[in-house]
Amino acid sequence: MINDSPFVKEETRLKVNAIIREVGFEPDPQARGLAFRRSFLIGMIYDNPTPQYVVSMQQGLLDGMRGTSYGLLVHPCERGSQTYLSDLRSFIERQKLFGVILTPSVSEDERLVKMLREFDCPYVRVASVVLDKPGTMVVTHDANGAAEAAHHLAGLGHTRIAHISGPPSFRSAHERRRGFREALAERGLKVDPAMDREGNYTFEGGIAIARELLALNPRPTAVFCGNDEMAAGVYKVAHELSISIPKDLSVIGFDDSTTAIQLWPPLTSVRLPVRDMGRLAIDKLFGKQEKKRPGAGDVAEIFPKLIPRESTAAPDPRA
Repeated sequence: MINDSPFVKEETRLKVNAIIREVGFEPDPQARGLAFRRSFLIGMIYDNPTPQYVVSMQQGLLDGMRGTSYGLLVHPCERGSQTYLSDLRSFIERQKLFGVILTPSVSEDERLVKMLREFDCPYVRVASVVLDKPGTMVVTHDANGAAEAAHHLAGLGHTRIAHISGPPSFRSAHERRRGFREALAERGLKVDPAMDREGNYTFEGGIAIARELLALNPRPTAVFCGNDEMAAGVYKVAHELSISIPKDLSVIGFDDSTTAIQLWPPLTSVRLPVRDMGRLAIDKLFGKQEKKRPGAGDVAEIFPKLIPRESTAAPDPRA
C-alpha cells in the first residue's frame, strides 16, 4: 500500500496514506525494490522510427501510471542489430523491471517474449493482430483502418491509386496493405504493381518513393501512405513538382498524428489513438482494465477510424 500499488482498494489507500502523513514516514525506494526483488520501473521497449508515435505512447503510459509510485524507463533498440537480443537481456537483468510494454515491431518478436517469460517479467504487447494470450494484448486492427482509406478513395472515383507501405519487419505494414488491397478488390479495383512501393515509415522514405511515383506516366491520382510521416514526404515532392493537393493528387496517411493537421491542406488520415493505446497497455499490466468488448475476452481492442480532411477529393476528369 505504501508503494501506491494499483492493486490496492482506494479506501484502504486513503487510510494508510493518512497514517503515513501523521507519523511522517518516508519510504526508501531502494529498500522497497529489494523487498520485492523487482524495481518500481516499467520499461517501454521500442524500435519505431516515427518520433510522434514514440512520444504519444510515452504520454499514454504516463497517463496510466499517474498516482502510482512507478516510473517509466524508455529503452530504444534496433531490431536488426546483431547484439539486439543480448543488449535487451542485459537491460532486463540489470533493471529488474516490474513489467514491460512492447510496441511494434518488437512486440512481434517471439524471441524477446520468450526471454521475458524466462525472467518471469510481466509484459503487454501492442500489435495489429492477436499474437499471444488475451491478457497480454492491446490489438489495433490496422487492416480495418486501411480498408476505410481504400473505400474512401474508391468512393471519390479514383482508380489509379498508389500505395506506400511500411517496412516488412512491421506486422502493421502487412496488415495495412492487406486491408487496403482487400477493400479495393471489393470495389473491383487493385493497385498497379508499379505503384505499390515499400517504404520505411520515415519522412525521408516518403520523399524518395514519391519522386518515383510522381514521375510515372500516367502518374497516380491518389496515394495511400502507411503513416503520416511518409505522407508528409509525398507533400514535399508534390510541392516541388507543382502538383496540387487534392486537385491533382489525393493523399491519405495513417496514425492521424499532429503532423496531419500541421500540413497544408490538412491531411486525411486514419486515426490510431496511440496515447489511448499506451494507457490501455498500463491498465492491462496493472490488471485494472474493467471495460471489455462483449465476446472479446481480455483483449484490449482499438479500432482505427478514417478522419477525412482537405487532402482528398474526386480526381480531375482530365487526368
